[in-house]
Amino acid sequence: MNAQTLEGHWTEFKGKLKKRWGSLTNDELDKAEGNVEQLVGVIQRRTGEARESIEHFLQQIYDDVCGEGCADSTMEAAKKYANQAAETIQESTKQVREAVETGYHQTEQIIRERPVESLAVVFGTGLIAGVVMGLLMRSR
Repeated sequence: MNAQTLEGHWTEFKGKLKKRWGSLTNDELDKAEGNVEQLVGVIQRRTGEARESIEHFLQQIYDDVCGEGCADSTMEAAKKYANQAAETIQESTKQVREAVETGYHQTEQIIRERPVESLAVVFGTGLIAGVVMGLLMRSR
């Protein structure tokens, strides 16, 4: 259920809820206005009915009151959020790519400025990695 749609049709929902569960007060329903979880909790406390049964009835009301218009607005909201997520991912990917390129260029510059030291660091790293791998392989 879409909370915005539920809030938009609250009067209709409230009427159908009171018709089904006459013991519910306007005060109780108003406290839960638009919040499905609170609404289910209020109905459960007041009536003792199973959560699944309440949720099923709420879904029926939602479908009756909203029809395809709600489905369309829900679909639009989903598309909007999907587009926002895609834009965020693209922006993050762009930032990561720029950071990697910057690191690559900095590394390239350091190697050009200090080729002997760079070679020594690479050789030392390779030597240490080789020793560690040899020790790991020997222990098996």
